Amino acid sequence: MSTTTTRGAARPAPAAAFPARPRRGPRGSSTLAFWVFTGPFLIGLLVFVYIPIGWSLWLSFFEARFTVTPDKFVGLDNYRQMLENSDFTGALVTFTVFAALIVPLTWAVSLGLALMVNRLRFMRAFFRSVFFLPTACSYVAASLIWKMSLFSGVRFGLMNTVLGWFGIENIAWLANPDPPWYWLVIVSARLWLQSGFYMILFLAALQNIPPELYEAAAIDGARPGWQTFRHITLPQLRATSTAVILLLLVAAYQAFDEFFNLLSKTTWGRPPLVELYYTALGQAQDYGAGSAGAVILTLLICLVTLLQGRFMGFGRRDEAK
Repeated sequence: MSTTTTRGAARPAPAAAFPARPRRGPRGSSTLAFWVFTGPFLIGLLVFVYIPIGWSLWLSFFEARFTVTPDKFVGLDNYRQMLENSDFTGALVTFTVFAALIVPLTWAVSLGLALMVNRLRFMRAFFRSVFFLPTACSYVAASLIWKMSLFSGVRFGLMNTVLGWFGIENIAWLANPDPPWYWLVIVSARLWLQSGFYMILFLAALQNIPPELYEAAAIDGARPGWQTFRHITLPQLRATSTAVILLLLVAAYQAFDEFFNLLSKTTWGRPPLVELYYTALGQAQDYGAGSAGAVILTLLICLVTLLQGRFMGFGRRDEAK
């Protein structure tokens, strides 16, 4: 009896010397990429934002003069000291009025620019860039231009030159708080600097409004112009308007550069941040009181923002009509 051997039969694979590594799936790769790209930003945010905020809050309960590592706990004395400081409380009241002026004015100007640019049929990109360019300008440079060229207190300033054509005497725009002409200088500078940015936000919102709404309104007899703007455009811009006003409120209370450069040698018209600057970094170097003032300013901004958001209906679910 003959036996046959089958050639080419499959042989068992030799045992692997090392266990095979599990392949990294797409989920693991995306997680690694997320931490690679966001890790440096999160570290910078922690080191330069959250830790200083926590340290400032901790300093506000201690007597910290000429040191940032105090050991004497004083409780709420620093807060009482700042609230009894007439310069600081006066700055808070003044800038509440400033916010009440600059916020609606910037909102109206930026919305008007967005409506104008959105209606253009040619050179839209050009005018959009022209109105947005001041946003890239430094607040320090703009304040110096406003102070030395436009609103200079001498007859060589542009505004005094124009007033001289009509026989009006020179005005010391930044030298006298009565009348407070310095508000015109500061408000015009800030309006020029920030209107372009908020114009872009409104312009993006206008371009997202469905054109079918205007067509349906025209069929129903709505006239173009104020009637269409009031009943269609403005309600569609409610979310964007709320966000713009929130940003404007925060920016108004955080104003520093233009005030410090325009009114650095005066004791009137100082914003809260300038008062905190002189409190914490002045001759006394009272970091505890300065930190308490920063906490008070932050709480005021949060309160005003929440009230404004409540008034504008921020976060409220739209009811189906």
